[in-house]
Amino acid sequence: MTTASLLTRYLLRKHSAVFTRYQQSILLRPFSSLPSHHVVGLPSLSPTMESGSIASWNLKEGDSFAAGDVFCSVETDKATVDFEAQDDGVLAKILVQAGGGDIKVGEPIMVTVDSADDVAAFQTFSLDTTSAAPPAASSAPPLPPAAPVASPTAVTPPPPTPAAVPAALSANGDRIVASPKAYKVAKELGYDLAAIPGTGPGGRILAADVHEFVPSAAVAAVTAPPTEAPGAVAVATATPTLGDGFTDYPLSDASKEVAARLAQSKRNVPHYYLTVDINCDELLKLRDSLGMPEIGVYELLIKAAALSMQAVPTVNAAWMGDFVRVYDAVDMNVVVGSGDELYTPVLRDVGRRGLKAIAKELATAVSALDPNAEAIAPLTNGVGTFTFLNLGMYGIKACAPIIREPQACALAVGALETRIVPSNDPDTIYQESEVLTATLSCDHRVVDGAVGAQWLAAFKGHIENPVTLLL
Repeated sequence: MTTASLLTRYLLRKHSAVFTRYQQSILLRPFSSLPSHHVVGLPSLSPTMESGSIASWNLKEGDSFAAGDVFCSVETDKATVDFEAQDDGVLAKILVQAGGGDIKVGEPIMVTVDSADDVAAFQTFSLDTTSAAPPAASSAPPLPPAAPVASPTAVTPPPPTPAAVPAALSANGDRIVASPKAYKVAKELGYDLAAIPGTGPGGRILAADVHEFVPSAAVAAVTAPPTEAPGAVAVATATPTLGDGFTDYPLSDASKEVAARLAQSKRNVPHYYLTVDINCDELLKLRDSLGMPEIGVYELLIKAAALSMQAVPTVNAAWMGDFVRVYDAVDMNVVVGSGDELYTPVLRDVGRRGLKAIAKELATAVSALDPNAEAIAPLTNGVGTFTFLNLGMYGIKACAPIIREPQACALAVGALETRIVPSNDPDTIYQESEVLTATLSCDHRVVDGAVGAQWLAAFKGHIENPVTLLL
């Protein structure tokens, strides 16, 4: 065994605790006869996911994959979501079969390699029998590597040097998680992987990250004048980076999560849109007659959307891959805030709740925008059965929202507008009315045009005859 192999083995054992991080694909050098490969753990596909089960595999052993391809469908306690590839490679071994039961986040589910020629070496691969399995984290000091029989001079590994581990560890000893292609491209371009921010799962560095890396921007960030503020380190990571004619603004983890989910949904869901104009004169009269300042148009619209599910329950549904799930209760995600302060809290069982209860919970959700508000994590997490977006406060006339998987529909309403419409009074031809535009985004796999139109008709009926909201 070469000195470089011994050094790599020693460093991997020394830093074995990092193997427990669930979103890292572990780069394993050939300790024995196995080619270089990745043991991939079950990723966290939602903010609250702790475990899941493999519903189905989209690829089989030996299949090649590219960025964006779906490895498998993972069923969580809330929905079935796709696990997508972030880079190119070949699926060498499936460690957990579909229907194999519940798996904790981070537990290995498959092995990937760089070349199809390496697949045959993993036909009998098992984490229980291979020396590549990561050792359990321990507070005790790491044991030195076993001495190879053929080389007594290699019992004690040589002291680590920067040249020996440029692609394995950063300067402070942390493991750099990157795809094989990213390692190759970085080496060709002469970049230090430790200076490149990763956009893959768990901060994994992808080949695209290396290609888009601007060394001068990184140097400027490192050489920025220090600050004496106690939180200087935390503030520096969120400081915009100035480039040649542009400025890069870092994103929070929450913003990255939202962006990834929306991009995935837009790719996977066959969206189509239905729009209707609704007369709100009677709704405004009801709001004024209630004499409750806490109950506004928004709360009445939310209630109308929930009650419309009774007429067309198929809209309150989810696409589950090989079946459609129709829910009994309407758990509605409402969108509040914007940018890094964007929340989609769930209002539970809206159809069976009164207007005051809806108003109270909505007010609590909006209070999340207050930086001094107390923790409301249970409210701001979760995926409901339907999403409601109100852009009327911004003066927007209409919006076609992106459906949030696995939901089947999302509704957006615009601003109230004073329009001239035909009058119901025989003595008057036209009259002024307050009208809003509502747009329903539908997943055509679940809700076709006729069903979507029926739901919008029910929604319009509740608004134009709002006494039904009080029944």
